[in-house]
Amino acid sequence: MKVLVTGGAGYIGSTTAKALEQAGHTPVILDSLLTGPQVFVGDRIFYEGDIADRALLARIVEEHPDLDATIHMAARIVVPESVQLPYEYYRDNVAKSLELFDALQGLGQRRVIFSSTGSMYAAPADGFEVREGDPLDPQSPYSRSKLMMEQVLTDVAAATDLKAILLRYFNPIGSDPELTTGVYAKEPSHILGQLVRAALGHQEAFTITGTEHPTPDGTGIRDYVHVWDVARAHVRVVEQFDEVIERVGEPSVLMNVGCGAGVSVRELVAAFERVFGREVPVREAPPRLGDAVGAYANVDRIAELTGWRAEHDIDEGIASALAWGARRQEVLGYE
Repeated sequence: MKVLVTGGAGYIGSTTAKALEQAGHTPVILDSLLTGPQVFVGDRIFYEGDIADRALLARIVEEHPDLDATIHMAARIVVPESVQLPYEYYRDNVAKSLELFDALQGLGQRRVIFSSTGSMYAAPADGFEVREGDPLDPQSPYSRSKLMMEQVLTDVAAATDLKAILLRYFNPIGSDPELTTGVYAKEPSHILGQLVRAALGHQEAFTITGTEHPTPDGTGIRDYVHVWDVARAHVRVVEQFDEVIERVGEPSVLMNVGCGAGVSVRELVAAFERVFGREVPVREAPPRLGDAVGAYANVDRIAELTGWRAEHDIDEGIASALAWGARRQEVLGYE
């Protein structure tokens, strides 16, 4: 199969492209390189440009008439930044995605897999596990932009011949097995990236942001899923797209993608120190703007519909992140 991957120079996009290749498929990358490094594209088919550029999309489809599906990953994704730059997040994540979906439908590209987020769930009243139908309460422009596009895709799929599978994934960690892609931000905003930097001496300490949440130890709950498992989930969905739509009997299908276990920030630090082999300097601070208490995914639906489940545990994800942290200067040219 040949698959268009928007945002294919990003962390999850490039890892998914590698997983597609290993499964015998051909990714076609569309990325503006606003954030993703071109080195992550490698020697893949690559178009540099905007997802809302209809002329470019038409050229891609003309040059690759055998495209089978589109995985839409291109987006701004930093929660605190979205609070500071709401216009940019709604413009790029919502308005441009709307143009993309309409253009794809008009070009006869009718299979769309959308990268969404588990950060839009409301804090569960009973425990921290969330299912696809549970209440939502997005806390930032980033998560609200993802919810908006879920609603848009659901409506478009109901009104046209476009079909959509929406994947709400939780907190990807680690690298691909060959350590060719990983977190690329010079100062990562996510927890594990900051832990790696603190462990390797690239910053003074790891900061726990928020210690008075309504959780057992006061720190946020997250579902840390190995990025290679996330990439494999996309491959499984691409391969079984029509079967999933047919089984559900709806033009759009929503599924969680996670490890299926909740880990607090303090628990993550303890696991990290266990894998790393020594302590990491830690300090505490108030919650960041837009931070949610958190939850973890019930993944029964994706397992039932596709047979996918995460195969890597948190220790493997941490070890992979550390290995990438030691290698990323070689790949990216900076620590």
